[in-house]
Amino acid sequence: MTSFLCTYKGDGQTTLKHSNNAAEVITDLPLDNGGKGRGFSPTDFFASSLGACAMTIMGKQAESQGKSIVGTTVEISKTMGVDPRRITEISVKFTFPDSVPVEDRPDYLKCLKICPVHNSLNSNIKITATSN
Repeated sequence: MTSFLCTYKGDGQTTLKHSNNAAEVITDLPLDNGGKGRGFSPTDFFASSLGACAMTIMGKQAESQGKSIVGTTVEISKTMGVDPRRITEISVKFTFPDSVPVEDRPDYLKCLKICPVHNSLNSNIKITATSN
């Protein structure tokens, strides 16, 4: 089991520390919720985790086949709803470099739906995925 320690620093910020490797990240209350927006908000991490998770699964798949997706990017955006305040949509747009064959890209995109983050999302969150 992996654990994390979250410490409230004041002024809307927290520090998250990873138990296995001591890596630290800071979260900040977003502008649209009365914060200062000085960094990633918890919901930013939540949404961006989907893209990062899919990308690591894609990379693992490519490498297991002796291929590479190095240079691939994913642009992630989230839409917030109200009453209750929550993420209602996450959009991911993958951009593959020319070195990734066009015929391989649909197989890589399937990795989005098998990544652990996607499989953990509430079914009420709309997921939109596109690529070049």
